[in-house]
Amino acid sequence: MHVDIKHLPEMADEQGRTYLFVAVDRASRSGYLERHREKSRKTAVRFLKRLQEKAPFRIHTLHTGNDLAFTGCPTQKTRRPLGRHAFGQLCARHDIEHRLRPPRRPQPNGVVERFNGRISDILRRTHFDSGADLGTMLWHYQRLSNHHIPQRTLGHVTPVRKLKQWHEERPDSFRKQVYDQSGLDI
Repeated sequence: MHVDIKHLPEMADEQGRTYLFVAVDRASRSGYLERHREKSRKTAVRFLKRLQEKAPFRIHTLHTGNDLAFTGCPTQKTRRPLGRHAFGQLCARHDIEHRLRPPRRPQPNGVVERFNGRISDILRRTHFDSGADLGTMLWHYQRLSNHHIPQRTLGHVTPVRKLKQWHEERPDSFRKQVYDQSGLDI
């Protein structure tokens, strides 16, 4: 999984900006997002806990940036996270290898950067009347991206369809059933 934090614009009905925590599975390109009021260690830990609950498979590797929410030192030169940080401790408790990308180098985390780029395009072209409108759009985009948009890198199938194929081939790699909800949106 590739994880990143995106700054969202301040909405007229809200005080202060919000942050979008984004996780994208490298193999299936399925995405998971959550919008939060703060960008903190506690928020990052809560996000990871919910990500583990929602993911149908066991997460074994996590790629993040060097943000303070994910690591203890933003100027760290090594690509290894510090074990004293709450996010790193949670990863260790669940046997998740936590990898950091080099500072100011978005390429190693390109999967989530592309996902964020698509969200940035929508934010530039769309006017939102409220934070609730923005939240609704993000929920719909996540659903659309996972269930309706075929990915060329996946052989022109949707991320959820690819997960279902893998679930049939290797059911022992999954913790729960994968559901394809690509039917009519009523």
